[in-house]
Amino acid sequence: MITILCVEDEDDIRGLLIEEIRDSGFNTLEAANGRQALDIIISKWPDIVVCDITMPELDGHQLFAEIQMHHEELSNIRFIFLTALSDKENMITALKAGAADYLTKPVDFDLLMAKIQGCVSRLESDRRTGRGF
Repeated sequence: MITILCVEDEDDIRGLLIEEIRDSGFNTLEAANGRQALDIIISKWPDIVVCDITMPELDGHQLFAEIQMHHEELSNIRFIFLTALSDKENMITALKAGAADYLTKPVDFDLLMAKIQGCVSRLESDRRTGRGF
């Protein structure tokens, strides 16, 4: 089963994300900041990470860069950034770095679930063909 890590420092938003994703049939993990998320990613290897950018201790961009630079074995994990930062520069930075997608708050759950399903489809295709795993 697909496991999705939700990284969000606002408890209410994180709770809503977890509920919506679980209701859609996915396993979930959660972290309140990038440092916690890094520990979870290294130990649990989630398939997808839905991640805020502006967080204490380690922001979303720093978390993603840490995975890409220092944990190559985890670089196939799909990152979807979900953030209040709606400026084009942040979006371009995330996508150029290799993020699967970038969504802005307030959360459109239908759009988020469509983006997650797109990641799931690509993961399943990669697993069938043996790419990246």
